[in-house]
Amino acid sequence: MNILVLQHHDAEHPGEFRRLLDEDGHNWDAINLHAGEAIPSLDNYEGLWVLGGPMDVWQEDEYPWLVAEKALIRDAVENRGMSYLGLCLGHQLLADALGGKVGPGEPEIGVCDIQLTELGTEGVFLDGMPEVFKALQWHSAEVKELPANARVLATSPDCAVQAMQWGPRAYSVQFHLEVESDTVPNWAAIPEYREALQAALGKEGPSVLEKACDANINSFQSMTERVYINWLQTAAVVV
Repeated sequence: MNILVLQHHDAEHPGEFRRLLDEDGHNWDAINLHAGEAIPSLDNYEGLWVLGGPMDVWQEDEYPWLVAEKALIRDAVENRGMSYLGLCLGHQLLADALGGKVGPGEPEIGVCDIQLTELGTEGVFLDGMPEVFKALQWHSAEVKELPANARVLATSPDCAVQAMQWGPRAYSVQFHLEVESDTVPNWAAIPEYREALQAALGKEGPSVLEKACDANINSFQSMTERVYINWLQTAAVVV
C-alpha cells in the first residue's frame, strides 16, 4: 500500500506505526508541511495519514499551508473515498475539512482513560480494544461539532469526540497510542507542548509524563498494532 503521510513537526512522526508499516512492506512518504514541502498529487496513493502538530486548525494566517491541507483532506475523503487515518491534529483537521467545528477545549494532558462508545465496540476500527483503555493525551483543542454523517467511536469526560468515523474508510483519534520510548522528551522540547504540559502537571511535568508512558508502553504497543491491523481492514472495504 502507498500511503501519504502529512507531518506538522519533525518530532511528530508515525511513531510505533513506522515499525509496523516497514515490517509489512508498505510504502509511506512523509511530507513535512511545516518545512515548506509541497503536497504531492494523491494519484499515486491509496491512503492518507495526517499526524499531530503544535498548531491549531484555525491558525491559517500563521500557517497558510493549512488551507491547502484541508482542501486535500476533503478531496481525498469526500471525492476519492481514500482510506484516512488522523492522529490528534489530524483528527481535528478531518472534522474541520468536512464541515465540522473545532475550538479550544478543556486541556487533556497525561495518560488518561478513553471509553469506547457503543458504535466503537461494534465497528472494525477499534475492534479488539478494551472498552476502557489508557492513552497519551496532549491537546487543548477538540472537535466541538461533528461533520454531517460522522460517528463517534470513543469518548472521555473532558473530550466528547475521542475517535471518529466518516464513511467506510476515514478514521481519526484525538489520543496517541503510537508512543515510543523517546516520544515524551521529544515532544516536551516543542515550546507549545512544554508550556501546556507544565501548566497541567507542574514543573516536573515532562518527567512525570515520561514515567507514566513508560509504565504503559507495552499496552500502547499492543493497542497500536491492533488499531493498525484494523485500519488496514477498513482500507480493504469494497464500496
